[in-house]
Amino acid sequence: MEEKHMRIAILSNGPGNYSTKRLKEVAIERGHTVKIIKYRDCYASIEQNKPSVSYKGEDLMQFDAIIPRIASNMTRYGTAIVRQLEMQGVYTLSSSIAINRSRDKLRSMQLLAKAGVGIPKTIFSRNSTDIDDLIDKVGGTPVIIKLARGTHGNGVVLAETKKAAKSVLQAFYLTNEDGTNVLLQEFVKESAGVDIRAFVVGSRVVASMKRQSLDDDFRSNLHKGGEGVPIKLTDEERKMAVKAAKAMGLNVAGVDMMRSDRGPLILEVNASPGFGIEKVTGRDVATPIIEYVELNAKRRVKKDKVGA
Repeated sequence: MEEKHMRIAILSNGPGNYSTKRLKEVAIERGHTVKIIKYRDCYASIEQNKPSVSYKGEDLMQFDAIIPRIASNMTRYGTAIVRQLEMQGVYTLSSSIAINRSRDKLRSMQLLAKAGVGIPKTIFSRNSTDIDDLIDKVGGTPVIIKLARGTHGNGVVLAETKKAAKSVLQAFYLTNEDGTNVLLQEFVKESAGVDIRAFVVGSRVVASMKRQSLDDDFRSNLHKGGEGVPIKLTDEERKMAVKAAKAMGLNVAGVDMMRSDRGPLILEVNASPGFGIEKVTGRDVATPIIEYVELNAKRRVKKDKVGA
């Protein structure tokens, strides 16, 4: 066991979060030393040939592996801290670039499309004048309108008519002069307000559930009151979920998809998926994550020793 012992830091501003507690509990059970680091309280020292990150006077270089759990509203600062640790050669489960990619809906969709992953028809625009043409291009109304940086179902609206879509778009453009872009996405009628969350670790899906809106609200995020039930994925859905996580460069991801007449369509890839899926499915997702860290951080240490 001693050979396997690692010092692991979990970057989380919520030490009481279920996911953070589960990761810590499993890592300790497996013989590791674990510390929860509130990354908002970290500071980075940027100096030529001597990058460092400190937390309460302690240099984080001492850790063998970092598990980032970066909240969406702290993406910029959180990923800057992760990037600094990467520059020091510390193994991080999720890279700063992968976290950033997944938080930008437009960038995500572009990367998924390039990787050959099924996605709903999506239009990206800052133009509020050619709305009729934009809506026609995604297949008419109803249409889903998203802010490019929304999260947990926020900044997502279903417009039933062109008139409603125009009102929503004009409101988005007026209130987002800071440059937040807008996506229009086809509404897949056959999905009927249901989406599927596949929890990917490495190259396998370790748990999956479907979420149904409790009311007429089509957004099915658990954060918004969606009800989760276990679901068995098809082989195609499993492969698509893993392919989507790889397209983002994420080793751990919550991949949201829906079933359509043309196969699974990826909606979003989440870099810090919640562990509520454990309670819904009875599957343990924390252990595969720690096992992945053990395998890959140790492998990296060996490579570094031989100068690879």
